[in-house]
Amino acid sequence: MNGDPDDSLRSEPSAVGVFFRRLSQRYQSLLDAWTPHTSSRWIFSGVVLVIYMLRVLWLQGWYIVTYALGIYYLNLLIAFLTPKMDPQMGDDLDDDGPSLPTNTSDEFRPFTRRLAEFKFWHSCTKATLIALFCTFFEAFNIPVFWPILLLYFLTLFGITMKRQIKHMIKYRYVPWTRGKTKYMGKEDTGKVVYSNVVVNA
Repeated sequence: MNGDPDDSLRSEPSAVGVFFRRLSQRYQSLLDAWTPHTSSRWIFSGVVLVIYMLRVLWLQGWYIVTYALGIYYLNLLIAFLTPKMDPQMGDDLDDDGPSLPTNTSDEFRPFTRRLAEFKFWHSCTKATLIALFCTFFEAFNIPVFWPILLLYFLTLFGITMKRQIKHMIKYRYVPWTRGKTKYMGKEDTGKVVYSNVVVNA
């Protein structure tokens, strides 16, 4: 055959490529196995966050890393609470997917998050692990007056959440399922459940 001799070399993947591909597949299979276990996932993330906070408090440092982690959490939370199709941003004008009603005569459309719960958890957990990793390196321990950072973060959090709550009130949506109307099965026809309270219809 008169083929290029480099073709045979290009067709065989390198050992490093094979290693990282297998590692990626293992990681994805682990994520797939964890997907239905919502409570376990968040408990794990909470434990990692507590370990990180205890380490920061014990070592009295890495406040810049903690501030960056808090800002990242805030951005993820806003994306989690925001609908995927936001009428305020004009997202639903050219899209046929579900969106929020803009007036009282609009029919109900299901709430779809801009950031899904699993991606929210995954991003939070990765960020916490990265922040924990940074605490093992003195280069990330930049000296700073931490009360100023805390005050600035609380101010930013208050302003951001106030704007988000106004958005919820304006477009009349609730980004969680607790308290919404739930209907019983066929055997319980004529009854409606409101926040775990059964009411005769």
